[in-house]
Amino acid sequence: MRVHPGSGTWPEDGTEPYGGAEPYGGTEDGSAGDGVALREIGVLLAGRGVAVLSGAGLSTESGIPDYRGATGRARPRTPMTYQEFTASEAGRRRYWARSHVGWRTIARAQPNAGHRAVERLRRSGHVAAVITQNVDGLHRAAGTVDAVELHGGLDRVICLDCRRTSSREALDRRLHALNGDFRDAGGRINPDGDVELPDALVDGFRVAPCEACGGVLKPDVVFFGESVPKDRVQQCYDLVDGARALLVLGSSLTVMSGLRFVRRAAHSGKPVAIVNQGETRGDALAATRVALPLGTALTALAAQLGSAGAADPAGRPRQGAGGGA
Repeated sequence: MRVHPGSGTWPEDGTEPYGGAEPYGGTEDGSAGDGVALREIGVLLAGRGVAVLSGAGLSTESGIPDYRGATGRARPRTPMTYQEFTASEAGRRRYWARSHVGWRTIARAQPNAGHRAVERLRRSGHVAAVITQNVDGLHRAAGTVDAVELHGGLDRVICLDCRRTSSREALDRRLHALNGDFRDAGGRINPDGDVELPDALVDGFRVAPCEACGGVLKPDVVFFGESVPKDRVQQCYDLVDGARALLVLGSSLTVMSGLRFVRRAAHSGKPVAIVNQGETRGDALAATRVALPLGTALTALAAQLGSAGAADPAGRPRQGAGGGA
């Protein structure tokens, strides 16, 4: 697979990535290895105007697990569906109990080298837009405040009755007051910020209603079985249409929610490049595919493209969590 970069060059000063080394080499059949493919992505970015679509794999270096890992096999989990959440008090109790335990992990997570590199590339003009399938808010925390959070953000809560939005931190304090040290229980955290809990423990959890109207509170995220708002989808289509190419970072593209943008770019003749450890559903549409750790790969790209002088938010403390695929 190859990129057709237009007028871009790699990099602008003529130097080679990694000092000219090929740390990942080629494959046994003589095809391009990851080092060569990464250089091709550098050529793509050098032409500027690239849109980024990020997924859960970008946040694993921040301590938030992804959905599939390098094997591509889905991790065992039982996600909450929109239908289950809205249908019963038991479903809502199950969600909020598990999410209450996992929220601290999400809230404490900090942007990693990959998020910071994306922001450096955006500030330098190589990246024109960022669309993320994640709900962890780490792009925003890294300074990419205009990243479109396709599936919403865990740091916001919405009332399904009066539609009032409020802070997840405020709700967390209310849930703690109702349930004491419940957050200390639990096991493995999931990419959506919840934790597997035994039914016996969940049964005793107390759910907080909306403070304004007493209605049902839901995280301001898109659940399984729920549709992304049409205006948000159109906004993402517009960003892809306006970009020169699409770069996918850390997404298996298993669900149509993200895959549709890859198809849109490919069908309109725009180059698609993918950096992901593990196969993706969009591989057949990609001009270049790299299976490297995102923090390492993106940091190298940002440095080689001359964005090292751009403001770097790495040293700033995170201001809460927000907008996890």
